Amino acid sequence: MSIFDAKQIIDLTAPLNESTPVIKLPEDFNQAWPFSRTLISQYDDQGEAYWYNISLSEHTGTHLDAPIHWKSGKKGIDVASIPASHLLAPAAVIDMSREVAKDSNFLLQRKHVEDWIGLHGYLPENGWLLFRTGWEQYGNDAEKFLNQRNTPGVSAYCAKWLSEETSLVGVGVETVGTDAGKASTFTPPFPMHYFFLGKNKYGLTQLRNLHKLPATGFDIIISPLPITGGTGSPCRVFAVI
Repeated sequence: MSIFDAKQIIDLTAPLNESTPVIKLPEDFNQAWPFSRTLISQYDDQGEAYWYNISLSEHTGTHLDAPIHWKSGKKGIDVASIPASHLLAPAAVIDMSREVAKDSNFLLQRKHVEDWIGLHGYLPENGWLLFRTGWEQYGNDAEKFLNQRNTPGVSAYCAKWLSEETSLVGVGVETVGTDAGKASTFTPPFPMHYFFLGKNKYGLTQLRNLHKLPATGFDIIISPLPITGGTGSPCRVFAVI
């Protein structure tokens, strides 16, 4: 079946603009650049074209983390080397938005995934698991979106299990990064980055419209820029039902 015969194609990408939330690092660290642009010309004495120069971090907005983004994956691949079969792959959604509404620091545990498997069947082979938390509702308000690092994520044990004992190639989330806001205190710190990127797998962040997807039965299309040596890239993401 062609993707053009699909029942529905849903855009999972957050709009990219000057208000797009960007992760905040400790003050003594270098910071990720937010999206910004400078006008080159707009049908004027600078030229007949309308266009901009832009600047931003590789990890701004809806973006993909490549293995070399993290020290554990430093011998892995860059974003330009990701196989196309990992960017067009089956996917599934696990919905924990009710739990997150009660606790912004909610952590996905192995039992939650096993309960999901009991209801929906196996995780997609060589596919993606998309983690719905309802966090996209804050996507246009950077303060609420970052929430002073009180954001949901995946427990260290669950991250290790998913990366080592399932065939998943990546996990996608609605939050600013694949790890929980408090993940710097976990063992190891930032376990989604540590385990997934260390296994030559991927992370996908700041997704939207996961509430429009079924639990299973769809594919995901991820289109990062093929930056040579890139540790990640903003990207457009679609679900094909």
